[in-house]
Amino acid sequence: MDGFVSRAQSGDRQAAHALLTELLPRVRNLVRYFVRGDDDVDDIAQEALLAILLGLSGYRGDGAFKSWVDRIVARTVFAWLKKARRARDQMTARPIDLVIVRDASPSPDQYVLRRDAMRSLDELPLEQRHVLVLHHVLEMTVPEIAEEVSVPEETVRSRLRLARGRLAAAREVADPEGRAAS
Repeated sequence: MDGFVSRAQSGDRQAAHALLTELLPRVRNLVRYFVRGDDDVDDIAQEALLAILLGLSGYRGDGAFKSWVDRIVARTVFAWLKKARRARDQMTARPIDLVIVRDASPSPDQYVLRRDAMRSLDELPLEQRHVLVLHHVLEMTVPEIAEEVSVPEETVRSRLRLARGRLAAAREVADPEGRAAS
């Protein structure tokens, strides 16, 4: 991927296309972790890829490229959600349509586990969901998360604790005997 990055930075359109094609699954999955339902995932992922492409000249290589990409995706999602919240406040609520995205690579069991995990994430309040994804998926520290979402570190810790508690409770309801998935 590093070869694509430097070539794309120098203006090679084919390298930029190859880089974005390689990043698309990662970006799309990360967006889905942040948002409820599938309605806006592709639109937000497209916005994030555009932000990555436009910001590519500013990537200095000080850190891991994937971490740089993840931060851009997170910021794009937060901006989208803020804009969507304002728009939603101005119009009446509409029902959410669920769309099943089929992926040939994972087994049916993996699909069910992923669907159940996403359902559990969908039940979390957005503030808890965001800090949970930032911490466990993007491996950001509590101080980094606090800076990213503009809240005190203790608020981040509290949201993480509450989110973990809700997920544990949901897991207990789903499997009260504590059996491991086979």
